[in-house]
Amino acid sequence: MRRPVGGSDRGQVSVEFLGVLPLILLVLVLLWQFALVGYTYSLAADSADRGARAATAIEGGGTGACRAAAERELPRAWHDGAETDCRTEAGLWKATVRIKVPALFPGAGQFPWTVTGTAGAAKEARG
Repeated sequence: MRRPVGGSDRGQVSVEFLGVLPLILLVLVLLWQFALVGYTYSLAADSADRGARAATAIEGGGTGACRAAAERELPRAWHDGAETDCRTEAGLWKATVRIKVPALFPGAGQFPWTVTGTAGAAKEARG
């Protein structure tokens, strides 16, 4: 059996893997960040929905209950920079929640854009 002219190619796979490793890591980081953005949208919508439904409660509803329920629904790491707005319009309670998108993991930092979730619930008749 003849040996290759340029010598042995042992370790070539390891060298190629090390060359591609930064690209693999970059793709994983981007996928994780996209998952965080999607989760933030989900949190904002769910928090707004809980706030709007709490505002319609017959006993103890209103703006205070709306804000408290919306903020209670958010995980602690997403509280920093979160804003909740509750108001009533034409027989409908509307809750709007704005949350900053975390960078790489919650609590580390935030991107400059805000995710908004809005929900509404009909006022309950008192009777």
